[in-house]
Amino acid sequence: MHRRKLWAWTLALGLLWTADASARSLTMLRSVPAAEALVDGRNAQYSVHFDGLVDHRGSRLWITRDGQVVKDLPVLVDAAPEVLFGSAPQLAEGRYELHWAAKSAPDGEVTEGAIGFNVRR
Repeated sequence: MHRRKLWAWTLALGLLWTADASARSLTMLRSVPAAEALVDGRNAQYSVHFDGLVDHRGSRLWITRDGQVVKDLPVLVDAAPEVLFGSAPQLAEGRYELHWAAKSAPDGEVTEGAIGFNVRR
């Protein structure tokens, strides 16, 4: 009986260690618009590229201005597997932030971030 308990504990610890070792945050590689870019406002396409596979249905993109959500961007679910892609109507002149919450497809780890950009006509 003692051996069976020891084996069960060893297995449980091994599974916990493996799950923890395989979980990793996605790293953002680039975005459109790029950080601190000056765009003309007609750009209605937004994308964030990562170094791993993204669960499109479990991820989110949104735009803020002065800390307020201006637009939630529907995430295109058939975009490239490592890209969050969304589009929105034209934005008025001003300072904005593109935010993301990207869920890793392999392990469900969520990575969040934001980049600032400016709209000028």
